[in-house]
Amino acid sequence: MKRFFSLTVLLLCLMASATTAIAQETDSLAVQETEVASEAPAEMAQEQPQEAPKKAGFTQELKKRFIEGGPGFMGIVLLCLILGLAIAIERIIFLNLSTTNTAKLTASVEEALGSGGVEAAKEVCRNTKGPVASIFYQGLDRSSEGVENAEKAVVAYGGVQMGQLEKNVSWISLFIALAPMLGFMGTVIGMIQAFDKIEAAGDMQPSLVAGGIKVALLTTVFGLIVAIILQIFYNYIISKIDSIVNDMEDASITLIDLLAANQK
Repeated sequence: MKRFFSLTVLLLCLMASATTAIAQETDSLAVQETEVASEAPAEMAQEQPQEAPKKAGFTQELKKRFIEGGPGFMGIVLLCLILGLAIAIERIIFLNLSTTNTAKLTASVEEALGSGGVEAAKEVCRNTKGPVASIFYQGLDRSSEGVENAEKAVVAYGGVQMGQLEKNVSWISLFIALAPMLGFMGTVIGMIQAFDKIEAAGDMQPSLVAGGIKVALLTTVFGLIVAIILQIFYNYIISKIDSIVNDMEDASITLIDLLAANQK
């Protein structure tokens, strides 16, 4: 949890600095354009042909659309992305560290059982990281009480390890559902504001509605983008958890067979 909170704070600081840089860049560009327009002589403007406007890059266009969407709902959607990515990165790191070469561990435990007994096998498990090694250690620790008790200990501790693997994953699914919902809410509020302008003006002018509708649709687009990004990470994490759980189940069966053969 400490790593998760420190990573979240780091990401928040980075996004805050990036937002400040975007605002400063936007202000500086506006000032430069105003100075150039005021200093350019009218005769040179008439004599020289106007150049075609340069097409903005993807990053600049993204910054522009984010600013146009407004700081309210866009900021909340961005917060969902930051928190979701922080949890996803923490889970990916934890799952990668929890991955164990099950075949190699099983062979080492089997060799230790044959040469040095249960204590030697437990020492192998202590020196190996990951949930599979922890399950092996619990089963070996109860092996003196019989194979049935060892099997019960393996099953019980396997559930504990599975809970640790799935820790905080439900928050990612929450942000996946929350981001587009916030985008849709921003769309509805933007449409209401557009109709309020029409009612105040007493006339159906496209210029009154276009701005509000554009802002409303931008919140939906960014909400869907955040949901898509987090969904990719979520599916990877779930597939990684399933792979580790399958290894745990196969290794548990192998361990019980080893203990049964060792007691004969």
